[in-house]
Amino acid sequence: MSDFCASLWPEEPTPEHLKNCSECGLYKHGSRMIWGEGNPNAPIMIILDNPGAREDRDNKPFVCGTRQTLQKAAYEVGLQVEDLYVTYVLKRKPTRAYEKEQTRQICMNHLTQQLQAMQPKRIVCLGNIAVQSFFQNQEMDVKSLRGKVHDVNGYTTTVAYHPLAVRRRPNLWPLFIEDWKLVAEFGANLGEGP
Repeated sequence: MSDFCASLWPEEPTPEHLKNCSECGLYKHGSRMIWGEGNPNAPIMIILDNPGAREDRDNKPFVCGTRQTLQKAAYEVGLQVEDLYVTYVLKRKPTRAYEKEQTRQICMNHLTQQLQAMQPKRIVCLGNIAVQSFFQNQEMDVKSLRGKVHDVNGYTTTVAYHPLAVRRRPNLWPLFIEDWKLVAEFGANLGEGP
């Protein structure tokens, strides 16, 4: 995957009234809020656990490994940035230990607001945290849900492994591409309903 040149997708600004949100406590970690990136009007919304690194040590914009792998798979199956919007369960990158369950429940309120405002045609959950948070079930996992289309609260949803898991375990790459082909396939049929 090292030969792939990832690009910075446009970042959607955090709504002004939420920039200083302190409900979940992650503001104490010092990371800024990342609302999402890509096309806010895209038909496909991708949900990850939390934002990755945004800037390098010199504060220059940086495409982290998660985003590189995600972009490589999306482009490989024919999707473009116009087709996709990426957001997160947690809107800040945790930098130390935190109360995971409680924090995710609080932060899901922001994601629910995004869903109601954007009304994406399709949802793609990447990784177990995104799956468990979105499906509202801590017992669910990617391994048992991938490869199928699910209805979650009226949203047509698929799941795939987290891009970092794919980077760490290259044997997952073929499965990752298989799942992205499913995304591209139902992406191509967006006008035909779920």
